[in-house]
Amino acid sequence: MNRKMLYMIVSITLMISLSACGSVNNKPVSVGQTTGINNSVNSGTNEDNTTNTGSDVISDEDNSINKADNYNVENGTKEYRGFVLDNVLHSATEGDIHYNVYIPDDYDGSESYALFMTLPGYQGLYFQGVGENVRTEEFGFAARDYIPKMIIVAPQLNDCGDTSARQTIALTEYFLDAYNIDKSRVYAEGYSGGGETMSRVMGMQPELYTAYLQCSSQWDRAYDKVVNSRTPVYFVIGEKDEYYGSEPSRKAYNELHSLYRQQGLSDSDIDKLLVLDIKPTSYFTSKGITNQHGYGGSLFVRDESIMNWLFAKVR
Repeated sequence: MNRKMLYMIVSITLMISLSACGSVNNKPVSVGQTTGINNSVNSGTNEDNTTNTGSDVISDEDNSINKADNYNVENGTKEYRGFVLDNVLHSATEGDIHYNVYIPDDYDGSESYALFMTLPGYQGLYFQGVGENVRTEEFGFAARDYIPKMIIVAPQLNDCGDTSARQTIALTEYFLDAYNIDKSRVYAEGYSGGGETMSRVMGMQPELYTAYLQCSSQWDRAYDKVVNSRTPVYFVIGEKDEYYGSEPSRKAYNELHSLYRQQGLSDSDIDKLLVLDIKPTSYFTSKGITNQHGYGGSLFVRDESIMNWLFAKVR
C-alpha cells in the first residue's frame, strides 16, 4: 500500500472517530511526530477564546517505533492562545496528570527543542477549572519571546504537596522521553503555591532541570539535592508579600548559600547559582500595584532581567 493511500485511510478513520465520540483518546506524539493541534480546527473559536482541535497524526518517514507508545495519554480537544488544554497523562504510578501544552508549529522532531515547565498558584489548580492556569498567568506566553523553539508545559495539579511534585517529575520525564528535548535547556518556574510544589521537585530530582525560577513563594523541601546537582535557583518576591512575607525566601537563599560555601565554592561561583531578589515596595507602587503577592507574578513575568536570567542558562 502506498503512502498516499495509507494517509487517506488514517484521515478517514480519525474523522469517523471524532464524529462518534467528540474527543480524542490516542497515544501522544513521539520524536519525529506531530499532532494536528494547530492544523485542524473543528468548530472555530468559542466565547472564551478556546478552539476545538483535531488530532491527525503524521508518522515518521522511516516508520520507527513510537517512544510515546509506552505512555497512555489522552489528548485535549480545545485550544487557548496556542495551548492545547486538558491533556491527561495516565501514569501507572502517579495517577492522572492534567496539563496544558504549547508545541510550536514548526516542531517535527528532527531538531531538539527546549522545555519549560510552569506551575501556577492556587487559582490555577485543576479544580479551579480547565485552563485556569494559562488564563490567569502569563509565564507560558512570555516564555516564547525568549526561546521560540521551546515546548511549554503548564501542569494543572490538585495541590502543592509531594503528590503534585511527583506528578510534575513524571510529566517532565514523559516529555524528555517522548519528544526531542535538549536536556541542557529544561527550565522550571513556580508562582505562589506552584513554587512550593516546584521546591519539592527540587528536593527530589533537581538534576532534571537546567534552572529554576521561584516567584512569590517559599521553599518546602530539603536543600542538599539541589546543591549537589548545582541547579541554579532565582528567588524573587516582594519585601512585604502579603501571603508569605520575604523571610522564607531569604532563609532558603541563606541555607543554600551556606551549603555551597561548605562545598568550597567562592561567593562569585555561588552568585552564578543563586539569586535573591527581594523587590522593594517602590517596585510595585511605581507600576500602580498595591498587592505584592497577588500581582507580583504579573510584574515578574514582564521583567526582562528576571526572565533573561532563567532562559539564558544552559547546563
